[in-house]
Amino acid sequence: MKNYKLIIQYDGTEYAGWQIQENSNTVQKTITDAIELLLKEKINLIGSGRTDSGVHAFGQAANFRTENKIDIYRFKHSLNSILPYDISIKKMEEVSEDFHARYDAKKRVYFYLISKTKNPFFRNYSYFYHKEIDLTKLNHLSKIITGTKDFTSFSRKNSEVENKICTVYEICWREIRELIVFYIKADRFLHGMVRTIAGTLLRSQELPESENYLKEIFELRNREAAFEAVPAKGLFLYKVEY
Repeated sequence: MKNYKLIIQYDGTEYAGWQIQENSNTVQKTITDAIELLLKEKINLIGSGRTDSGVHAFGQAANFRTENKIDIYRFKHSLNSILPYDISIKKMEEVSEDFHARYDAKKRVYFYLISKTKNPFFRNYSYFYHKEIDLTKLNHLSKIITGTKDFTSFSRKNSEVENKICTVYEICWREIRELIVFYIKADRFLHGMVRTIAGTLLRSQELPESENYLKEIFELRNREAAFEAVPAKGLFLYKVEY
């Protein structure tokens, strides 16, 4: 049995997320169908994790196993030729048979784009935020988020995951020309976690007791304690580290 790893880029605008869902257009289903068409056999495409509806990826990792010995160069070219314009297989390689894209992942990195000005070219890939942004304060407040904590307040209430303990290794806010970039690295992320953290930090910078407020959110372990999540269109899965 051969095992192949893919690095995938996609524009998530037209998809209901990564994971296969009934009666929905998803990235996982689109790629799976294309691979099965080429191999003429059923495969199980395993992603490093789910991305929500409308979320994009620069470096989603996935793997599938097959009885076929694949010519990687030709297969990657053929796969890209039949995939839609908004999905691209950036890299493909053979890996050990026991490699698992989800369970072997050590860290995942996301970034979120915020536009400081109304720009039609950033419309589908950033959040136009018209209020003032204090990067110094945001970077200071982000230290409260880092570490190993219970992130119940930052995950969707209907989350199927019982264990809400995550380790956030790094958060950084920086300005690059017309954009503000929010960067976050963790061992794993709960459903809606990145966007809720970004939205809560943006809102909390306006509060006089912002540090105490953030600490209280963790203590309450209630999604309603945190602020509204930022829109999905500005979020990108940047890379997965193994």
